[in-house]
Amino acid sequence: MKKAIISWAGIFIGCIILAAGFVYFINPYNLVPGGVYGASIVLHNIFPSIQVGTFGYMFDIPLLILSVILLGAKLGARTIVAALFTPLVMNVLSILSYPSEEALHALDPTQLLGGCMDMTDHLMLTSVIGAAVIGIGCGIVVRSQATTGGTDIVAMILQKYCHIRFSRAILLVDGLVVTFGLVVIGFGIGNPDDVNQPSWHLSFYSLIAIFVTSRVVAYVINGEKNDKLLFVISDMKMTALHDYIIKDLDRTATCIKSSGLYTKSDKEMLFLVVSYKEVNGIKQKIKEVDPRAFVVVTDAYDAFGEGWKQLPSAGELQPE
Repeated sequence: MKKAIISWAGIFIGCIILAAGFVYFINPYNLVPGGVYGASIVLHNIFPSIQVGTFGYMFDIPLLILSVILLGAKLGARTIVAALFTPLVMNVLSILSYPSEEALHALDPTQLLGGCMDMTDHLMLTSVIGAAVIGIGCGIVVRSQATTGGTDIVAMILQKYCHIRFSRAILLVDGLVVTFGLVVIGFGIGNPDDVNQPSWHLSFYSLIAIFVTSRVVAYVINGEKNDKLLFVISDMKMTALHDYIIKDLDRTATCIKSSGLYTKSDKEMLFLVVSYKEVNGIKQKIKEVDPRAFVVVTDAYDAFGEGWKQLPSAGELQPE
């Protein structure tokens, strides 16, 4: 019960953070960071009386239905709630943050929270901060075993029917959304009467936002990924190293029988995974035990088992 409560709380908190990132740092400056809400920002420029969150509903609901029809996906309650709750929060925050209906329709940053959040002269800063906030919110939602729907569903459909890799499909969809934003916002088609509106350079800020968001999401979901994989090969039995690993590091390792390809002599090979903080200590110990040992240190993308993460259960979301 406690785990379920924490998971649901994470979904709602993540959706609120995600919505706040758009409302306060992305939407007012016509940045288009790909995805459903990027397309919604573009459409808002054409139909300013309809809020970004409302357009989000117009995309999310049909996409959720398509995922059931074309992918045969069983939509979990968490995903449905996240997909429907995020646009609601976005609309509520927008209504509360602007003093008038005209300012709300224009998403005027000079009137956002009384003007105290105006970052018109700092587009790079608002791109990075907004993307980071969105990435944190999205990462929390995914870690809580949910998704916000959107372009990941389109990417899965392209993967299944067009045989395009999922990562490339996401890039393709986001690229189309940014191009759509360039045409409508960058070249002023959405609001031709506003001479200040055409800003093709906003597309470059949008690309920066997409990159930062993807990196932050990966960091929130997967952590630092700083675990290291070591292979240690020696001509001698490294008993002192065994004791150091078991007693000092409180870890274990696997001894693999091996032999030199040239010398044909038997060798001892240790296979172990340690945190990046433990690498220097174990290298110093190897030098003490056998200065001539052959050592390979590489990144361990994921480690499962005792002392590490648990293997995922069937149907559990494991985004990479």
